[in-house]
Amino acid sequence: MNVEQIIKSKQGTIVDVRTPAEFQGGNAHGSINIPLNEVDQRIEELKNMEQPLVLCCASGGRSGQATQFLQQFGIDCCNGGSWLDVNYYQSQTA
Repeated sequence: MNVEQIIKSKQGTIVDVRTPAEFQGGNAHGSINIPLNEVDQRIEELKNMEQPLVLCCASGGRSGQATQFLQQFGIDCCNGGSWLDVNYYQSQTA
């Protein structure tokens, strides 16, 4: 299942790894803000979220870093790219 299918079928959890200020400026509906610099300290919290995790940020760079890091801990996650893309996929659900 790809990122678009995961989002459209409302599976897992959307985690936005941007800064709190960026997150407050706009975010995907229902997403949780865990800034990239806090991911390593919040692994247990992330493990306990409904998986797969769809990680997003402004462009996909930070979420890509977070995806690679979390996969090392056996967390089922994928890089959702920009939060705007995630938001768009969400808008396509019935």
